[in-house]
Amino acid sequence: MHGGGRFSLVPWVAVFAALLFAGRAVAQAVPVATLVKAARLLDPKTGNVLSPAAVLIENGKITAVGSPVQLQARAPSSTKTIDLGNATLLPGLIDAHTHLLLDVVVPPLAESARRYNGDFVSDLLLAIVESPGKRLLQGAQLAREDLESGFTTVRNLGHSGIDGDTTLRDAINAGRISGPHILAAGRKIISIGDYVQSLNPVLAEAILHQEFFQVANLEEGRRAVDENLLYDIDVVKVTLDDDGVGINGPIMSAIAEEAHRAHKKVAVHATGQGAIQIAIDAGVDSIEHGNDATDAQLKMMRDKGIFLDITPTFWSGFFSQITEPSIVVSPTSKAAQAAANERRHKRTVDFIQRILKSGVKFAAGSDMCWYYPGKTRGQASATMFYRLRDAGMPSLDILRAVTTNSAQMLGWQDRIGTVESGKLADLVAVSGDPIADITELERVRFVMKDGQLIKNDLASN
Repeated sequence: MHGGGRFSLVPWVAVFAALLFAGRAVAQAVPVATLVKAARLLDPKTGNVLSPAAVLIENGKITAVGSPVQLQARAPSSTKTIDLGNATLLPGLIDAHTHLLLDVVVPPLAESARRYNGDFVSDLLLAIVESPGKRLLQGAQLAREDLESGFTTVRNLGHSGIDGDTTLRDAINAGRISGPHILAAGRKIISIGDYVQSLNPVLAEAILHQEFFQVANLEEGRRAVDENLLYDIDVVKVTLDDDGVGINGPIMSAIAEEAHRAHKKVAVHATGQGAIQIAIDAGVDSIEHGNDATDAQLKMMRDKGIFLDITPTFWSGFFSQITEPSIVVSPTSKAAQAAANERRHKRTVDFIQRILKSGVKFAAGSDMCWYYPGKTRGQASATMFYRLRDAGMPSLDILRAVTTNSAQMLGWQDRIGTVESGKLADLVAVSGDPIADITELERVRFVMKDGQLIKNDLASN
């Protein structure tokens, strides 16, 4: 199912047909009004719990929240009731940083050692040079898997071809297939030489243009934004080098100005202090990763209202988890990876504590683009919850990072992020208490998007 090397178009045609049918069947099944009842409703914004709880939904939106007795009295006579029993109801989860059209398979060590461009880039190149249709079908499957794990909204930040994520978004919005709400970034804006080096010069430009805008000056930066706008993107994604070579301060400022002129937010991949400072000075909307941000930079971000989008992808031994089930890893490599995991853990614990103390606004995203043996894409994305917990983030802060905070960062706080009247009927439910055990979010039992029932593994009437 996953991975460029094992992908066959024929079964994906069948998958696409099934998704098409499922999307239409779900859309046709939506009643005029639905009443969802549960033992508890957790509000991530306040931490308060309403018990017992009910949510009245009409035409895909929440119209009232209250006790079951209150809402049953005001519900239309034709209302369908869904009783979730002793479950905890929550707003739909938001993955603020993902890559639905990429599913990287880590190669064997012997092969990896021969690759100049590394483990990630080689599979990325395979994705770029294959059929856009095939890639889109794979993205449709991964989107459905994210939705089934409770991610009702995702922000797709590049690695999707020219228009893969915008096309997927539009198909979902039209009800042709089932998937989360998608904010699409189109092609990443990068400096020349980022990600990929030393390609065949006859083919390099044509290949890279399908995935990136490579810019070297202010005018190219502005034009990259404008060309992306032709495909109706929702957000502009930029990657900055840590050394400030390529996209420097003036170019980054020009990109941000052009995007903001079109009322689009700017998300910037920045890990080193130099890149982070360039992004801050340009007044971007979110800094993705931000691993090496200083306390002073976190304060500047807080004062400017710039979000930090935390991506705990490689925390808690992630790389070992995705490699060891499918490839032979030498004892030497295992020992080196274990040592690296320990060093990373110490840094991430310190990173989270500094974030919490700084007061900077933060969200969280899985940054998932990897094939995770034994897990669907949604299950793989959901591993970010315990990784944040292991780094010392309290459960309520984790929940806010993937609901209320992410909604604000995306500019969708009036649509999603909380269970309130007037917002989209995006709901999930778990059996236990996610504040006591955040890994409950890895076992979402009920999913509703736009008032449409996607999944219900709980008791219902």
